Amino acid sequence: MSAAEQALEAGGAARLRYTSITLNGNAEDTVNVLDRVFGWLLVVGGLLHALGSWMAYRNAPPELLWALSGSLAALLLAALNLLRAGRPQDRPLAWVSLGGCLAWMVVSVSFGRVIGNVLDPRAVIHTLNAAALAVMSWRTLVRASRQVVA
Repeated sequence: MSAAEQALEAGGAARLRYTSITLNGNAEDTVNVLDRVFGWLLVVGGLLHALGSWMAYRNAPPELLWALSGSLAALLLAALNLLRAGRPQDRPLAWVSLGGCLAWMVVSVSFGRVIGNVLDPRAVIHTLNAAALAVMSWRTLVRASRQVVA
């Protein structure tokens, strides 16, 4: 192994150790961080949707209203998921989040079909983000005890 390969390998190991230290070496912590990251990504998606809606429809109030309702839906779903991430024993909230994520996946794919390109980055990003949050919601359901912590 060359000196450059050894240095690269050592650097990679150092980065792995740093990641483990910052996440306390616990896979559970990593998943919890990812759960929140996907929630915040949906917030960003909702805000970008609102910005794009304003730019496209600012002179057409009826269309702007409907476009902004989609932004509101994304932001509310993001809020539900961020709340769920902080309440790992709340099964009813996890069910609502799961249902919302599945519905958002249907909306995102439908948007792609309506514009004639299901592989449009906007549709794909929202679908994948909602799918990740749906998995996290399911994980919360499976892991939660039968009691809801108030």
